[in-house]
Amino acid sequence: MDQLQPADSPRLAGEDERHARRLAESETEWPPILVHRSTMHVIDGMHRLRAAKEKGWHSIKAEFFDGTAEAAFVEAVRANIRHGLPLSLEDRRSAAERIVASRQDMSDRAIAECTGLSTKTVGGIRRRLNGGSARQEVRLGRDGRRRPLSAAEGRRRAAEALTARPHAPLRQIAKAAGVSVGTAHDVRERIRRGEDPVVPRDRGQPRQPDGRPEPEPAQAVVREPPVTPGERERKTRNMRARLQSLRRDPSLRFSESGRELLRWLFLQYQAKAKYPLVVENIPPHLAATVAELAIQCSDMWRSLARELEDRAGRPD
Repeated sequence: MDQLQPADSPRLAGEDERHARRLAESETEWPPILVHRSTMHVIDGMHRLRAAKEKGWHSIKAEFFDGTAEAAFVEAVRANIRHGLPLSLEDRRSAAERIVASRQDMSDRAIAECTGLSTKTVGGIRRRLNGGSARQEVRLGRDGRRRPLSAAEGRRRAAEALTARPHAPLRQIAKAAGVSVGTAHDVRERIRRGEDPVVPRDRGQPRQPDGRPEPEPAQAVVREPPVTPGERERKTRNMRARLQSLRRDPSLRFSESGRELLRWLFLQYQAKAKYPLVVENIPPHLAATVAELAIQCSDMWRSLARELEDRAGRPD
């Protein structure tokens, strides 16, 4: 414990003595503290460290973190949001300001998830600190991937990559351009038809910090017509019949990846059957979060469909 340095803590008021005392009086085993290996600064666990000193300990269980000082601070904020004594709103706002200033490449959504603030709040902090200046061309999302803020720029990069390597797999093109496989597929098809790789809606359109296009104006949203009960039942029967057919196919039944795919598909079938009951009981305060997750799931299935369609149309 004598080798450890004080934390670069997101807590503006420092450690809470009462919380450290409660920990010292507890007989529960604590999780290891987190220490920045290169500096020996405590990233997460200062209250546990103080409690250990009160107990008269000379050593404490620890895990090491390897990374920059900026990354260590981000991890400190993330750890304090997940467990232990909660950070105050003022602590979290201050931490978000520091992360925005030191990690300009992190997206608003990634910082919001780290600090427990809303994406809108983080965006407001970024605009205030940047004085309303133009955003960067690339941001680091929650999944660690870098994405262009301009949808048009990502499509142009994909077009350049396809021109240079016309026979390269779409996954490689997508990775090189920082776009999804589905976007790379769409760009290739547009080039084959002699069209501009940038779709009209993306010309001059900025992207959100997580890489998705900014939402269209309300009047531009096109909604599908309502499905009648009879049509819904027909689709459900058709889906069930296709799933049963896939389930009998030996190439899927006798491989681990095939069985995993069948599990995915049957979960979707069950979700479709229970959809009305589940949707009706979603609390209003969770509606936006569930909607965002649903969109992300649909994006994944669309990307899978496009990749499989591309594979089916590829000559042997």
